[in-house]
Amino acid sequence: MKILSRLSCVSFCIGVFGMGGTGLPEASAQLPTGWKAHDWERERPQVVTPGTSNLPLAAPSDAVILFNGNNLDQWRSSDGGPAKWIIKDEVMESVPGSGYIFSAKSFGDVQLHVEWAAPAKVEGKSQGRGNSGVFLQGLFEVQVLDSFDNKTYADGQAASVYGQFPPLVNASRKPGEWQSFDILFRRPYYQDGKLAQKARFTVMHNGILVQDNVRPLGPTSWLQHKPYEASPEKLPLSFQDHGNPVRYRNVWLRELPPETIIQPEQPYDPVIVSLTKEQQAKIVGKYLRGGGGLWEITQQDGKLFFSVSGTPLELVAHSAEEFGLKYTAGKLTLKYDLSGTPTDLMFYMGGDVSKGTRAE
Repeated sequence: MKILSRLSCVSFCIGVFGMGGTGLPEASAQLPTGWKAHDWERERPQVVTPGTSNLPLAAPSDAVILFNGNNLDQWRSSDGGPAKWIIKDEVMESVPGSGYIFSAKSFGDVQLHVEWAAPAKVEGKSQGRGNSGVFLQGLFEVQVLDSFDNKTYADGQAASVYGQFPPLVNASRKPGEWQSFDILFRRPYYQDGKLAQKARFTVMHNGILVQDNVRPLGPTSWLQHKPYEASPEKLPLSFQDHGNPVRYRNVWLRELPPETIIQPEQPYDPVIVSLTKEQQAKIVGKYLRGGGGLWEITQQDGKLFFSVSGTPLELVAHSAEEFGLKYTAGKLTLKYDLSGTPTDLMFYMGGDVSKGTRAE
């Protein structure tokens, strides 16, 4: 088996089905992962036994509750009508032949918590055993499957991004036991109708990391590869009916804000001045900190540094009396005597103020 970098894989993944009319080999449909979907020879993840269950996991205060055991008001059938799944003992269960269910509300970027259980009675094998799925935006599936001592293709076992990315490990519990998915999902972004950023998944299965910021190749599907196509920012979640009575409970999510960096309204250092060598030389020295300890201002390559607990921090001069820290939101002020020598130092950091006096 060849192990390739992602960059080299793209060129390696050109295969040969036959010779075209030009005499050149035709490119195969192999995907950028280097694998075709559902390859039985693809290495299966190592089995890891999860720790003791702490389920059900209580939802945080800002969660949107999608199912708490009382009703299916937050879910719909594919035709928009009431969901046809059933509730037993505060648990919703897939009814074979009833079809997928969809959340009544639509969502974009989310943190999703789902608890599920495959049937306790083992029937079938491979993909016919405890099969369902959690679809983000109805497009990208995290596979639900009874993968405890059940051999199937690697990219179709529980917690796989179906048909594309196997989980890092097989963290499945025994049939009938409650399991959890905690999914961090970032939707695909489009600009002018073109894909600007792929969707992304991070998944914890029973508290174990199984998908680490993977980027789906496109919407997940069976037996085919679907490319990205521009879609709304928010779409419903869906759970799959695959003919097995899989159960779900305690379904909630947190809507995540877009990935934006909020800049300060005003720059940290609106005024920056250059001090003369003579001014810098007068400032250099040690300062006794009130309450104990010693600060020191040093000079190197025409720059001033303020040492806090032995760590030199570069200073930005706003004037001879006031300085900022170059990378941290702190401020330092100096008070001078009549000869122009600093006598007192005030250090402002994190809402606290400390005073120091010149030691020499």
